[in-house]
Amino acid sequence: MRVNRIAPLLLLSACSFACSFAPAPSLPEPVAEMPGDFSAKLVAGEYEPLEWWRAFADPVLDTVVDSVLASNFDLAEAVARVRQARARARIARAAFFPTVGASGAINDIDSPTNAGIGAQIQALGLGGVAGDSTLGFVLPERFELTTYTISADLAYELDFWGRARNDARAAGAEYLASESDFQAARIGILAETITTYFDIVSLRRQTALTRETVDVLLEREALASTRYDRGLIDSWTLYQVRQDLRNTQAGLPQLETQLISAEARLAVLLGGYRADMEAILPDDLAPAQAADPVPAGIPADLLYQRPDVRAAGQRLDAARYNVGARRAELLPSLSLSGSIGLASAEADGLFNVNQWFTNLTTNLLAPIFQGGRLRNNVELAQGHFEEAASSYGRTVVTAVSEVETTLAGLANEDRRHAFLVSQREEAQASLDLQSQRYEAGVVGYTDYLDALRTLLNVEAALAGASRDLALARLAVHRALGGAWMSPGPLAEPRMVPASGEARTRGGDK
Repeated sequence: MRVNRIAPLLLLSACSFACSFAPAPSLPEPVAEMPGDFSAKLVAGEYEPLEWWRAFADPVLDTVVDSVLASNFDLAEAVARVRQARARARIARAAFFPTVGASGAINDIDSPTNAGIGAQIQALGLGGVAGDSTLGFVLPERFELTTYTISADLAYELDFWGRARNDARAAGAEYLASESDFQAARIGILAETITTYFDIVSLRRQTALTRETVDVLLEREALASTRYDRGLIDSWTLYQVRQDLRNTQAGLPQLETQLISAEARLAVLLGGYRADMEAILPDDLAPAQAADPVPAGIPADLLYQRPDVRAAGQRLDAARYNVGARRAELLPSLSLSGSIGLASAEADGLFNVNQWFTNLTTNLLAPIFQGGRLRNNVELAQGHFEEAASSYGRTVVTAVSEVETTLAGLANEDRRHAFLVSQREEAQASLDLQSQRYEAGVVGYTDYLDALRTLLNVEAALAGASRDLALARLAVHRALGGAWMSPGPLAEPRMVPASGEARTRGGDK
């Protein structure tokens, strides 16, 4: 008899793993029809994203990056969000298992006979009042009953339509998306760190060159004033020299402000203060120019390399499973509940195995009318699914476009940098020639100062071009995505307990 009752339940439980109402996996049209190659491509080959900034051969940059990865607060926030998503996924998986609890109770009843069940017995004529034995037994004046019970209680809902399974899969996909979000956040922090570092390198160089240019123009202005006093030049020429000096001097405070701002940004990225930044950033910064080519691979690689693309795809899966879960809520649910334990009227007999009892209940609940809530939940989930599909398609299209744009930008910045390197060589050659001619008495000192000023201006432009070339290379690596780092455990946020604050740790349940 018991086997015959349990067999249908086992069959329903087995069938529950075969039923699902989630939409079939599908890809937006732009994703399914990705191009086979990038329109702008520097070199063929497989993209290797790990620690590419080491190509600059700058130990200071390596130290800065390592420090930011260990102490940045934005990354600590991202780690916390990953933990939250992981906990939500585990909570969703808990619906696969029955809930089991233990209970113990003492039920003590003390009531008059003429109330409650005693009054009902008397109304039916099944017992006499106190002192009356007409029916063969006499009811007491009061009912007194004590029952001791201990039991194990369980409840389980059969996932016949796949609601719990789809909810768990949706939560799992959201967890994977949160891990991809963490990778995207890390790439963003790395990109901001490297950008800020090269800003500091460029601004320090430009500030130093501007100060040298001011010194040259001051000397040039003094010579022009002397020549004006002697009547060798007119006032227009003198005013022009002074105007160049004032323009250059006016640009120096702006450069100094930009440098202070960049150094402050780096301190925030390091999760500390200016002293922390100064401790790892020496005065002399000289990164080499990375010249090795960047193999971009093929567009389809972006689906795996770029964390934002992965996150969008994982959220598309989550939305798909959510549709299946909401559809399953339209159908009847079957749940089991029961308990097994010991009961006795005497405390001493509570642990007598002959006092066992069982209780098993099967509930079938079908939704009939809820004001359209369940169907609108399905419509809402379907809308989220369509939104996620559009977002995924847009993310993929944007990723391919960014790679093509940054590859072209890197090529153009490389050409610009090469032109300025050639211009610097020519300016240096011109300065050397003017120096020789001045020493030979062929030209005046003013001509030498003009050549020196030209070289300083070209050096300043080249410093900016070197920064732009490094950032163009950064943009390519960021557009291609990838880990950028060897895989490893998530960094723990640095926390210091508040003074006098008690800390407790609860058990894991």
